[in-house]
Amino acid sequence: MNPIQLIAITAIYLGFGLVEVVSGRFSKLGASKDDWKIDSAMLLLLLTLIQPGIVVAVNFLGMHFFPSQHNAYSYLPAWSMFLILLVADDLTQYWWHRLSHTSWMWPFHRAHHSAAYMSIRVVYRNNFFYYAAMPGIWISSILIYLGFGDVYVVYVILKLAVIIGAHSANPWDKPLYEMPVMKHVMWLVERTISTPATHYAHHALTMDDGIGHYRGNYGNFLFFWDILFGTALITRRYPPKVGLQDDLLYGKENWLAELFYPILKSKRSHSALGKEKVIIDEALAQEQ
Repeated sequence: MNPIQLIAITAIYLGFGLVEVVSGRFSKLGASKDDWKIDSAMLLLLLTLIQPGIVVAVNFLGMHFFPSQHNAYSYLPAWSMFLILLVADDLTQYWWHRLSHTSWMWPFHRAHHSAAYMSIRVVYRNNFFYYAAMPGIWISSILIYLGFGDVYVVYVILKLAVIIGAHSANPWDKPLYEMPVMKHVMWLVERTISTPATHYAHHALTMDDGIGHYRGNYGNFLFFWDILFGTALITRRYPPKVGLQDDLLYGKENWLAELFYPILKSKRSHSALGKEKVIIDEALAQEQ
């Protein structure tokens, strides 16, 4: 990871984290010991093993099989590289995320929704293989090899600032919605990038209140993809509860099964992570 990228992302992450701590919300999340384990483990695995490993692997293969293509497209203007990254990384992640809400992919994304709280801790909470196979990470690594490295640093800093903010326990958009002068600005903002209001809705415990929308609001950096593909719901409200219904009915899943399924499987009855792969939240994990 580029030093500037590392410093900037760490500062953003810690900045939002400090706000959660100072506001008192971080200590009131109600996270269990297993939540701490999976949140911390996936953060470390992604940032120190998965993403760097993919970048190194792509660079190695590129230098071995396609050495002439190293930095071959570094001549492209920065704005075009940025647009290419939006499509190659963020648009593919939208579809990867949307696909993960189908029954056969749900076990690899379930961990992200099993947290009964919203926080910066949830940003990287996912199954190991969800990230290891994510097309956007592989395609971005190829583009870095082709010469997009400097622009990628700027791109990923902006993207993660949006994603971290969208998961924060302190919704930054809420006070802006209450300011009449920001009415038209926020109309544009919430249709362009992911905000806490739209992303909280995606994590909602239920859709019965007209706020929850876990069949949509899949956007990560750009919420525009949801607008474009008809999966958006904008209410400017926040669901009272987030998490999964089956955890309430049958108890929390084993954190290692959530992290390393299908290598490790759950022994819980009625489990999407077990041998029988019983999907409880059919509305959550169905084909679109």
